[in-house]
Amino acid sequence: MIDINVWLKEAKSEADAKGCGMYLIHNGVVRDTAKRQVREGIESAQIKAMDFSYDQEKLDAALARAKAMDGIKYVKAWLNTGHLNAGDDIMYIIVGGDIRPRVIECLESLLSEIKTECVAEKERD
Repeated sequence: MIDINVWLKEAKSEADAKGCGMYLIHNGVVRDTAKRQVREGIESAQIKAMDFSYDQEKLDAALARAKAMDGIKYVKAWLNTGHLNAGDDIMYIIVGGDIRPRVIECLESLLSEIKTECVAEKERD
């Protein structure tokens, strides 16, 4: 189980921590509403579970790109795997950086890359 307080303590103990003015945390969770219903408004059966996996090499590359972004001092991610039930954690991401716009941009960019390039997910009703 991920403890965000431990992650924040770790991040704030890093050598570059004094250059961080903001940390953002993302916690993706399996919802019981189908993706197509949420995004497209198409009525769908309630989701009970999700099969989830990811490519570690692609994730590592995405994290490296995120860490190289201007003003970003800290990036860490954890992704779950296997058969996940509604309410289970899919992933945690933390990004720390100098100013709000850069940290927000990094988190959005990293999350988008992870969701489109690194993971495979199949909703189960």
